[in-house]
Amino acid sequence: MMILRYSAASPYARKIRIAAELLGLAGRIEIVAASTTDPNDTLRRQNPLGKIPALVLEDGSALYDSRVIADYLDHLGGGKLIPAAPGRFDVLRLQALGDGVNDAALLIRYETATRRPELRDQDAIDLQQGKIDRALAVLEASPPAGPVDIGQIAVACALGYLDLRFEGAWRGKHPRLAAWLQDFATKVPAFEATKA
Repeated sequence: MMILRYSAASPYARKIRIAAELLGLAGRIEIVAASTTDPNDTLRRQNPLGKIPALVLEDGSALYDSRVIADYLDHLGGGKLIPAAPGRFDVLRLQALGDGVNDAALLIRYETATRRPELRDQDAIDLQQGKIDRALAVLEASPPAGPVDIGQIAVACALGYLDLRFEGAWRGKHPRLAAWLQDFATKVPAFEATKA
């Protein structure tokens, strides 16, 4: 059995959990919490970067970075979430956009939640917020469409993370995107089931 090292709040781990469910692989993966800050957690041996998610394969080797794990699971599951051409790079670009929103949101979260107030860098926060705002504007203008794929999963997980950590402040300016997320959640029960 494979082992997914994760944290319930991680949008990247959530992406993998949803993908595994949609690919019919969830029963082949044991979900095991990891501490990225504990030097004694085996995570650092499984992924030298000490990051989640990490997927420990049955032979004991590990894959890390959610994009690599998603590609591997999609390969095992018959290629349902990452299509071949045409459309492959549209899906991968959408995944990169969703993951990029998560990257920026996590940097803001670290800056505001872990640094003492007097050490916070507002310019750094504003830089990351600009990335999120531009990505959301693109998604609002043209919400994802078509069959559920890894790009849509990544975007949904990014929006879910913004809801979790930033009280859904994005929703007021992005009604089409909020409606898309509601539709996604209806079509993909694993989205709600993996909510932190």
